[in-house]
Amino acid sequence: MRAFSVISALYGCMLGVAKGELVTHDETFVPDHVLRVTKQNISVACEHRMSVVINGTSPGPTLRLKPGKSTWIRVYNDMSDSNLTMHWHGLAQRFAHFSDGSPQASQWPIKAKHFFDYEVETELDDAGTYFYHSHIGMQALTASGALIVDDCAKPPYDYDEERILFWNDYFNKTDEVLEAGLVGVPFVFGGETNAVLLNGKGIGIGHTANETDKGACEPPVIDVQPGKTYRFRFIGSTSLSHTSIGFEGHSNLSVIQVDGGQWTRPASFDRIQLGSGQRYDVLFKTKTKEELKAEGKSSYFIQFETKDRPSSYRGYGILRYEKCARLPSLPTEPVLRLPNATYDWGEYTLQPLHPDPNFPSLAEVTRRVILDARQMISNETKQWIWKMANLSYTDNVTHVPLLVDIYQRGDAAVPDYDAAMQNHGWDPKTKAFPAKVGEVLEIVFQNTGSLANSGGGVDVHPFHAHGQHFYDIGSGNGTYNATENEVKIVKAGYHPVQRDTSMLYRYITTTKAGLDAGWRAWRIRVDQPGVWLIHCHTLQHMMMGMQTVWVIGNATEIQKIPLEESQGYFYYGGDVYGNETFNPHCSHQFGNTDSCPK
Repeated sequence: MRAFSVISALYGCMLGVAKGELVTHDETFVPDHVLRVTKQNISVACEHRMSVVINGTSPGPTLRLKPGKSTWIRVYNDMSDSNLTMHWHGLAQRFAHFSDGSPQASQWPIKAKHFFDYEVETELDDAGTYFYHSHIGMQALTASGALIVDDCAKPPYDYDEERILFWNDYFNKTDEVLEAGLVGVPFVFGGETNAVLLNGKGIGIGHTANETDKGACEPPVIDVQPGKTYRFRFIGSTSLSHTSIGFEGHSNLSVIQVDGGQWTRPASFDRIQLGSGQRYDVLFKTKTKEELKAEGKSSYFIQFETKDRPSSYRGYGILRYEKCARLPSLPTEPVLRLPNATYDWGEYTLQPLHPDPNFPSLAEVTRRVILDARQMISNETKQWIWKMANLSYTDNVTHVPLLVDIYQRGDAAVPDYDAAMQNHGWDPKTKAFPAKVGEVLEIVFQNTGSLANSGGGVDVHPFHAHGQHFYDIGSGNGTYNATENEVKIVKAGYHPVQRDTSMLYRYITTTKAGLDAGWRAWRIRVDQPGVWLIHCHTLQHMMMGMQTVWVIGNATEIQKIPLEESQGYFYYGGDVYGNETFNPHCSHQFGNTDSCPK
């Protein structure tokens, strides 16, 4: 399959890769982008919250990368008491394994008061919508921002301008309080979102617009002009919310790209449904001047609602045609009917614009891995946890990052394939799922009723794959049946677009404890050696163990950087990290070439 082609090479300072030039990053080195991560008491959603922010804001600055060119991004951890990683969500670190941003799987985190330089090399066909976020604890609630790989060639669809619509949750508890409740005994869930924010703005529950400081208590506004076509880039950076989004008076939303990368055939929807980690690029046609005059309006409401939770948050933004026009008062009753059922939106619909001959059929599948999602109370610790395939995985499972261990001990640290085949797909010693290059995997996520107190509750889960993108082959109620689903795919002539995040839905709110209650299935042609996570992108569920780590290939296939030149990665705070008194030594793997003719 197409392994989303950011060869984001040496996303970190990689010491001496073959053909790389070793450079000391002293005062003569100037990165292309700088991200400084701090903790600040910020005004948001009509309240104040101590939050992890990037360059002083949440969301952080939008990063725009040119395709076919190497880009350097310096990430400072200016916090005094916390680790940090930065994950480049949707960009596959094919040759930058240490820089995926997954702590204790692929790398050591950035220590407090240190920095890390990332070299990101994009290919010409990497154009699309991504985002970046911390991968430590609950930091990604606020420590995130948009990342756009610009188009080199003319896009296959015409549009006049673009707008970024960046969505995230607001909780009025600090990261530390939320984390302590999730892992503590007794278990204390942090509650439902207090607001869904669009581009950092929104109204918290119990507040009204403009009741306090302007800018921190106002609805989000998207400015447009009449008679134009816009490319709306929807980015789902929420931590918990599965959000349905509609536009008053504008019901023709044409999806043209999903999760960056492949263009899709245009698919028309009356609303966008966005889970954590997902991105949709949409062609949005505005009304003409004549239509606006006939309707007597210069603005329309954007309505967004959380779905599949015990309680729903409804918020509003404003689509404004006249920039100086006075903003209308927000409605007290919904202006749109956004269906509560979410499980059929976009299913078996999104297909690549250009034929993709690599999509594997069921007959080509060599192995199927069932990741059954089970919530329970641990017999050992009495914590509430999530398990997949009978394994709960958190950052504390390993003391040394698995990738580092493979570099230090070779194949002795690679998961035992035969042992894994006898144990739900994962090796009991390393707690990792092995896969061989060349396999064709079918990965099935199976929802079940909660075992915790025999409650039988069912949740939704946005599942995200680091590294290689997958073919999403659909979802359904009950238990997965490969033959039935293949008949459905073939009959419909469905060839799925490649993605990195898709939803495991719930079809009922409760069922019998442990009973199967819906599925999602992927297919992958394994061709990208490394150590990669597959996990639920709901931050709360990740904290509770809803993660898996996959080791693709053997040690020789994984060790892209010569062993003797990788020592700086082997230790927490190694010499690929800089600080006020130390300049890191980094490999410039790609030089300053620019293959985009623009």
